[in-house]
This record gives sequence, C-alpha cells and structure tokens, in this order.
Amino acid sequence: MITLFESEGLPAHTLPKELSSAYDGDLAFSDGTVYANFVTTIDGVTGLGDDTPPSVISGASEADRFVMGLLRAWARAVVIGAGTLGAEPKHLWTPEHIYPVMAGPYAKLRDALGLPRSPQLVVLTRSGNVDTKAVAFEQGAVIVTTTVGASKVRRRIPSATTVRTVMSDRIDPTEVVAMLRRDGHATILTEGGPRVFGSFLRSNQVNQLFLTLSPRIAGRSRAVPRLGLVQDMARGSKELLGAELLGAKKEGSHLFLRYRLAGETP
Repeated sequence: MITLFESEGLPAHTLPKELSSAYDGDLAFSDGTVYANFVTTIDGVTGLGDDTPPSVISGASEADRFVMGLLRAWARAVVIGAGTLGAEPKHLWTPEHIYPVMAGPYAKLRDALGLPRSPQLVVLTRSGNVDTKAVAFEQGAVIVTTTVGASKVRRRIPSATTVRTVMSDRIDPTEVVAMLRRDGHATILTEGGPRVFGSFLRSNQVNQLFLTLSPRIAGRSRAVPRLGLVQDMARGSKELLGAELLGAKKEGSHLFLRYRLAGETP
C-alpha cells in the first residue's frame, strides 16, 4: 500500500511495525469518533442485489481486507444492520476474521490501546427480523431493537447475546450512539449497510468515512436497481453534505480514501 496524500494534524498513534509497514503509515482516532467503512465500485455500487458475495465488489482485494481488519482493530464497537448480518451469517465482525494473516499484530494493537480482545458487535433491527442462527450471536452480540422487535427475537437468540430496546418505534442513531457511549465505547465503527449508513448521516452521527474504490463497474437498471453507498437518505441541492479528504492510499488500481465529514473534527 502506498500513501498518496495525508492531511496534517491527524491524531497520531504508532502502529505495530507489521501494520504500519502494510498501511504505509500510522492510524489513530480521537475518543468519540464514529467512522464508517465501505467498498464500492467506481460507479458507486455496494451490492449487486443477489447472492453474490461482497468480495466480488472489492475484487477479492487483500488490501481491502487488511484495512477492514485494521479499522475493526481500532473499534470498541462495530455497528451493522440486520441485512448486513443476514448476507453473511457465518461472518464474525472481528479484525482477525476478515484478515487472519494479521491476527497477531491486530491483537497487539488492541492490547496497546487497552481494548478487549474483540470489538462489541451491535446489530440494529427495527422489526426484530434477524437470522438468530448467525455465528456472531453465538459469540456474543448486542441487538438494538424496538419493543415490538424485542418481543420477536428475545427468546430465540443464544444466551451470549443481549437485547436492548430503544424508546420509539424506530432506530434513532443518536440514541444508539448515546447508548454505546454510556457503555464505554469511545470509538465506533459502522460497516452498514447503506441504509444504516444513510440513517447515521441523516442524524449527523458519522465523523469520518473510509471508502475503498474498487476498479470495477457494475451498472444499474430499472430491473436491477442495486444498492449505492447511501440509501433512504437524500438531501436537496442546497443541503449536500460536504467532506474533506484526509488521506489517500493505493494498492494496485484500488484507492483507499479517508474523509472527514463536514462540520466534524479529525
């Protein structure tokens, strides 16, 4: 991985040498940062709308998996939606699961940061319709849902997973972030999907975006609409959300971009 650009004044933390060498530099976050990580095709597609595995979007990029692991290694909590969980029921949202080659260095980083072995997985579902047989629930997760959703899921999940309810009939990201803050989760990573990301943007709850631009073009049509980076959130022409480029790296023809969203600090 080669660094093309990095903004001055970013938080600094020296990574274990194996990670800093692979990342071509260091990485850090201020406490309180909520950051998102996505991979899209050149034309902005994040999912093909069928059973195609997510690795097809990234072109099975090893560098993309490494960055996913590094961002998870920094997180105290990883937030996803029920759709993301359902698309990968055997997945674990841990650094070593996505990129086992760096399992040791990831663990070393978490130890240096005073973090537990794995980030807390948080699954958002308004309806309570989740795949209760997902492997992640056996390892221990937190399901955040409505009162109605809780009544559907509470008796069907493994004992390692807990259910938390919100105050209204929808999942408010502001309430979710406040809940996680009270639980001591100072750095929060969201891996989506696009609807969860859209809701977090709508509530102004995302500070930074890490975007892998995969050198592929998927296309869309009326028959095959496909998911983009942001779903179910649209701003008017005078309300477009701005972003500042904080960093750019490359590996082959893949670009790894880091943005600060408008009005936020690094």
